[in-house]
Amino acid sequence: MITKKFHYAFLLKKGRLFIIYLAIRLSLPIILVVRALRPFVLIRFKGLISERIGHFTANPELYLCEKDLGMHKGKRVIDIFYYGKVCNQQVLKMYKRLLYVYRYSSILYRANRLIPGYEVHEVSLKNPLPDILQYRDVDDCLIKVKPHVWFTPDEEREGEKALMAMGIPKNAPFVCFHARDNRYLEVMFPNNDWYYHKCRDVTIYNYIPALDHLTNRGYFAIRMGAIVNKKLNVSNSRIIDYSSKYRTDFLDVFLISKCRFFIGCTTGLTNASYQLFRKSIVWVNFIPIGEIHSWCANSLVILKKLWLKKGNRFMTFKEIFDLSIDREQVFGKYEKLGIEIIENTADEIREITIEMDERLKGAWQTTEEDEELQQRFWSLFKSSDWHGVIRSRIGRDFLRQNKELLE
Repeated sequence: MITKKFHYAFLLKKGRLFIIYLAIRLSLPIILVVRALRPFVLIRFKGLISERIGHFTANPELYLCEKDLGMHKGKRVIDIFYYGKVCNQQVLKMYKRLLYVYRYSSILYRANRLIPGYEVHEVSLKNPLPDILQYRDVDDCLIKVKPHVWFTPDEEREGEKALMAMGIPKNAPFVCFHARDNRYLEVMFPNNDWYYHKCRDVTIYNYIPALDHLTNRGYFAIRMGAIVNKKLNVSNSRIIDYSSKYRTDFLDVFLISKCRFFIGCTTGLTNASYQLFRKSIVWVNFIPIGEIHSWCANSLVILKKLWLKKGNRFMTFKEIFDLSIDREQVFGKYEKLGIEIIENTADEIREITIEMDERLKGAWQTTEEDEELQQRFWSLFKSSDWHGVIRSRIGRDFLRQNKELLE
């Protein structure tokens, strides 16, 4: 039985689609003017992936870096961006200081596509990968250009006040950490089945020994995440469950800009800390191996391992590439292959976190054997649309303890 509520929602949706259809058609004269102006000024359009913070931060930042490096040469160009559902209003506010960003310029983008020759009027990054993958810095742009986004003096004061409210004294060092779970996507996109992303979920309590160690070294640790499954119950007062108690769009961005380094897994927020602010990252529980953010300077990585149930052993890194699951993100595919995904242990996370702190303090030492292990690992990665200059490193102790996976 069709309820009145359902009938009303159906009519509302149809009415909205009709208005959009009409707006696109009425915009065609504007597009004709845009085409006529092309000898004098090239006007281009582009959509931002605004519903996921990793793409919302990374793609525009790479575009701005490419512009600074002269990779968008040619006549005078005006680029106009549009957005849809916004994951973080502070990110949008900061990019509006740098770009022409308007919600409903999507109408012009769609109208432009109705006329042949639309391609020249669309913004495209030099990276040939699809939009969803254009966060990958294969041209090594991020290390060559300083971050573009900035805070106003009022925002700086607001951020410092918030840190004090969380119990963090002025100039006290802190790290941000994030452990992915399924809650954010389930809340934000309830009509989608996100089970396939289960391979990326992690256990946050495996982070705690590493965080306890950092607090003994004088740090505070701030748990990040817009929407999380559970509150973090720990006795250490220097570990702050920001996600459950203090979280705002503004502070999400401010905190990652001020942290000493970021501890995270394969999430957009982890990526944003490097893309937006070039922060050092401790990547833990990384999966899949072929999508490692190899271009991230001053970053360390350890991986989830893949256990072959029939063979009763871990897969070597080469076997993962040979089986073509080096970029596999669908949990069900691993299940069909009889592969169990094994998270990093608390000890592994603690060791790589100590390594990062020691490196940033200039106290870390390496050996010839360690460098040889690094070379053996990275020899699996070929220069491609996915990987340019290799700047990340695998955690020293992780490689030492898993030499057999390099066979």
